[in-house]
Amino acid sequence: MKVLARRGWSKLSENLIDPFITWNLVGMFFGARLTYVFIYNWDYYSTHLSEILSVWQGGLSYHGAIIGFCVAQYFFSKKHKIAYTHLTDISATAGAVGVFFGRMGNFINGELYGHVTTMPWGFVFPGGGPFPRHPSQLYEGILEGIVLALILWWSKDRVKFRGIQTGIYFIGYGVFRFIVEFFREPDVQLGYFFGGVITMGQILCFLMTLAGLAIILISVKNKRPI
Repeated sequence: MKVLARRGWSKLSENLIDPFITWNLVGMFFGARLTYVFIYNWDYYSTHLSEILSVWQGGLSYHGAIIGFCVAQYFFSKKHKIAYTHLTDISATAGAVGVFFGRMGNFINGELYGHVTTMPWGFVFPGGGPFPRHPSQLYEGILEGIVLALILWWSKDRVKFRGIQTGIYFIGYGVFRFIVEFFREPDVQLGYFFGGVITMGQILCFLMTLAGLAIILISVKNKRPI
């Protein structure tokens, strides 16, 4: 974010970056946790209300984190009188690579692994039984983190209107995650939907992709320059 500010691409001054990140962290925490509780595992938490904020026991939703980001940035934009879509563009452009580090954490923790595989790069995860599995965390880290971050860094000097970077992020993440979900084990408590075809993650990614398309169309229509 500081690099973007120094290059004149960002209207978020350097002295506001730290508070902006703090607002995002708060929004991310509540969005990620509450989405997991109410969408992914409400059957359990409905009878264990005291554990709703027990994040040390696991349970965060990336799509919920995005919702939390969007809410926090809306209020931050009002407080500091900075265009909302400009803030979301900055976050998408600078923050996409963070997904890579998050997925590396999942890999190190041996969580969110993939289906059993005979591929030579399969890993045996402590909680996944004796057979090698797809390292779906690495697939996601590379696609949703590195590749998407490179796309956004390349496009930032080529898009003309505010909001398009945000739309590109939504579409890119949605498509990449949707693909990787075919290799990843679904959440145990949810399994598959629509006759064993897709996961909850894919449903949310489909909606995220549609939102990204809508954001780009609205941005092009409004023609608000960066």
